[in-house]
Amino acid sequence: MFLLLLLLVAVLPVSTEGGKILWGTEAKPHSRPYMAFINFYDSKSHLWRCGGFLVREDIVMTAAHCNGRNITVTLGAHDINKQENRQHILVVKSVPHKYFNRKTLVNDIMLLKLKHKARLNNVVQKIDLPRSQDWVKPGQVCTVAGWGKLANGSLSNTLQEVKLEVQKSQTCLKMSKDYNNSIQICVGNPKEKKATAGGDSGGPFVCHNVAQGIVNRKFNTIKPPRAFTRISSFLRWIQEKMKLLQQP
Repeated sequence: MFLLLLLLVAVLPVSTEGGKILWGTEAKPHSRPYMAFINFYDSKSHLWRCGGFLVREDIVMTAAHCNGRNITVTLGAHDINKQENRQHILVVKSVPHKYFNRKTLVNDIMLLKLKHKARLNNVVQKIDLPRSQDWVKPGQVCTVAGWGKLANGSLSNTLQEVKLEVQKSQTCLKMSKDYNNSIQICVGNPKEKKATAGGDSGGPFVCHNVAQGIVNRKFNTIKPPRAFTRISSFLRWIQEKMKLLQQP
């Protein structure tokens, strides 16, 4: 199952992925305790799913195009159809980036303030964010996980994962003039079928246990590469908003 980005295809531009992992494999249960399963409703009351990741006990990071009404976050899940030791928490405030562009999907980053703090344990943990000087390089191989569509088109109940290679910026620039390497990462070898898909949007691109990117968009083709939001370029914004979200 390959993380195809979001299921928001009906709401967002065709270029948004929506959420599945094509040609990936099922993750070892609870091997990624930072993962968050996100549900929300759009303006037409359609239910969508995204991925996300816990960055503070009361904050989940995801993509801005995963915003909507009645957002809920599930932590500690592997099979979303099983109760397990999951924590189901309502979102009381969503904070998308001020300059998020729904058409080009640049600045596609959002923080979700949870109604209460998550209980950290062996299946629910935070993940580290990069430092400002961190910069993933072409040829580097990192992982993505999500509950997006499988290769057969159905949505996965279990967390899937896949290893993806960072590409040179020119590879994505050939696909879209809107690609911006200073705030995005070009991910996925065009010679391979592995990619993200509908339902995987908002999930983390993890390199050496650090969340370096966020599943963002595809380029009007099922083949990779994809554009991921580059987290290290938004650290000042993240710090400012997380400080504000500490206030009552």
